[in-house]
Amino acid sequence: MKYNIHTHHPQYSMDTLELVNQDLSKVDFSIPYFSLGIHPWYIVEAKIEEQLNWLEANLNHPNCLALGECGLDKKIDIPWDVQEEVVVKQLLLAEKNKKAVILHVVSAYQEIIALKKKWKITVPLIVHGFNKHQQVAESLWKNGFYLSFGSALLRNNRLQQTFVAVPKEFLFLETDDDATVSIAELYTQAEQLQPDITQVIEANFKQVWSKEY
Repeated sequence: MKYNIHTHHPQYSMDTLELVNQDLSKVDFSIPYFSLGIHPWYIVEAKIEEQLNWLEANLNHPNCLALGECGLDKKIDIPWDVQEEVVVKQLLLAEKNKKAVILHVVSAYQEIIALKKKWKITVPLIVHGFNKHQQVAESLWKNGFYLSFGSALLRNNRLQQTFVAVPKEFLFLETDDDATVSIAELYTQAEQLQPDITQVIEANFKQVWSKEY
C-alpha cells in the first residue's frame, strides 16, 4: 500500500490511500479519507468563527483523518495576527479532538515551532510540501514535526540530500496540487534514496493514525 498524505487531485488508485484536502466551501463527505481546515490564503475574517464552529462539528466524521491544511504564510497579505489567531484555534481544536494536523508553512518555521511549544500541542503535526534545506528540516524534526515531500523531490538534488538526512520516522510523501505527478513516481524516486521507504511510510502512517497520542 502507498500513502499520499496530502493531495488536491485524487487519482483513486486501488493500491493507494489518499488523504484528500477539502475546500470548506464544497465538502464531499463520501471521499474515503480527507482533511478539513482553514488555509491561511483563504481566511475571511467575517467567517472565522462560523468556519471554526463548522470544523468542530465535522472534524470527527469517520472519513476525516486530519485537520488541515492550515498554517502560517509570510508571503500573503492576510494580517499576521489574524493568521496566528486562526492557526492557534485550529491547533487547539485538533488537540481537543485528537486529530493530526496538515500544516502549510511559508517562511514561518520558527514561528510554528514556537506555537507548538507555547500551546503544548501533542497531536502529530505534518509540514506538507517541505522543500527547504537541511537546517530547517532538522529544526522541525527535532521538535517532533513530520515532513512530507512532494514533486520537488523528483528534480531538486539539495532536497534529495535533505530527504536522506531526515530520520525515517518523520517522513511522508504527497502529490499536493500537482496533477501531473503520481504518488507512484514519488515512491520510485524515494526508493532510490531510501530503499525501504514503502515500509517506512506505512509504519509512520500507522503511528500517526494509531489513536494512541
